[in-house]
Amino acid sequence: MSNERGSVEIVDVTKRFGSTVAVDDVTIEVLPGEFLSLLGPSGCGKTTTLRLLAGFEQPDEGFIRISGEYVQGVPPYRRDVNTVFQHYALFPHMTVAENVAYGLRQKRTRKADVGRRVGEALEMVKMTKLAKRRPRQMSGGQQQRVALARALVNKPSVLLLDEPLGALDRKLRQEMQIELKLLQNQLGITFVFVTHDQEEALSMSDRIAVMLDGRVEQLNGPNEIYENPSSAFVAGFIGQNNFLDGVLAGDGQLHADGVTVVAHREGAGTAPGRPGLAAVRPEAITITGEEPPSGPNQLAGTLAGISHLGDVIQYVVISGTREVLVRLPRHNAPRLAAGQPVWCSWPAELVQLFPHDQAALVRTSDPIDEIVVAAGT
Repeated sequence: MSNERGSVEIVDVTKRFGSTVAVDDVTIEVLPGEFLSLLGPSGCGKTTTLRLLAGFEQPDEGFIRISGEYVQGVPPYRRDVNTVFQHYALFPHMTVAENVAYGLRQKRTRKADVGRRVGEALEMVKMTKLAKRRPRQMSGGQQQRVALARALVNKPSVLLLDEPLGALDRKLRQEMQIELKLLQNQLGITFVFVTHDQEEALSMSDRIAVMLDGRVEQLNGPNEIYENPSSAFVAGFIGQNNFLDGVLAGDGQLHADGVTVVAHREGAGTAPGRPGLAAVRPEAITITGEEPPSGPNQLAGTLAGISHLGDVIQYVVISGTREVLVRLPRHNAPRLAAGQPVWCSWPAELVQLFPHDQAALVRTSDPIDEIVVAAGT
C-alpha cells in the first residue's frame, strides 16, 4: 500500500442499495500519477465506484484510502479530490473566471492568490481569452474546459472524471481525449476516469478496469486487455470480435458445425467435450476470392457487403446463418465484389478459446448460437 500523494486504494469494497449490489467486493490500487479508466456497460458499478471515491456514497464493506488516508465518513469537500461531471454543472449567472474561482472563494483563499490561480487554471485549458464570458455564450467543448479548470484550480491529488466527454460530438471528443491525456501527463495528477466508450478508454488510459455486475472482470493495460482478454465478456466488450460457437476438443481445438478452429490461447475454464467459444478479431482475418487448400481456421461464405472506413476496408461475409466481420488496411485489402464467393482464414496465434458458459456475458443483439459480432458499447 502506498502513502504517496495521489495514490488510491479500494480494498474489498461492497456497496448495496437495498437488495441491489452495485459494487461487489472490488479491490483496485491506483498509482500516483496514473490514468485509470473504469469501463463497462450501464449498471456495471463504475459510476458508483467513482462516487465512493468522491465521498458522495459510503461503502457497506471494505475501505478506501486516498494518499494514504482512510476516507470513510470524510465528506467530499474534505477529500483531496475533485470531480468533473458529464454535464459540467457550471453556474449560468457567473463568468468563466467566476466559475473557476468559486471553490477557492468558498475556502476563503486570499484574493491575490485567487486571481493568480484562476489565471493559471484557465491557461492550462486554453480558456484565458474567454474569462469574461458566461456558459451560455460558449460551446460544449469550451464549457467542458471550464469545468476542468474549476476542478484543477484546487490542485487536487486525484481528479475524478464521470464521462466528462459524453456530451461532445465525435470529432471534438477525439480532440479532447488527446488534450486531456497531455494535460494529465503535464500535471502528473492521478486521474480516475469513468466511461462506457471502449475506444476512449483504450486511447487514454495507463490501465483499464473492465467492470460487469459490480465486479472487476479484468484490470490491465490497454494492450493486454485488447490482446489477452480474460473472459468472453471482455473480448466482446473491448473492440469487436467474431465468436464461433462449438465443442471444445482439447489441444486448443474447437469443432463448430463443419469448421475446425485451432487456437494457441485458451481462457480459464475450458475443457475437452464441453461447449466453447472461439474469439477472432476482424483485423486478424484475411479474405480471398480464391479457394485455399483445406485446413483449420477457414470459413467459406458469400461477400454480403463492403464498407470504406477511411484507411480500413470492412467486409461482411455470410456463411449459412453466420455473419463475419473482416477489417483490413486499405493498402492490403483485396478487390472483391459483393455477392461473390469468398474464403476467410486466420492464424491460430490470434484466436482465443473461452468456455461457453461465459457466452451469456457477451452483450450483443443476436443470440450466440453461431458466429456473431460483439460490438463494444
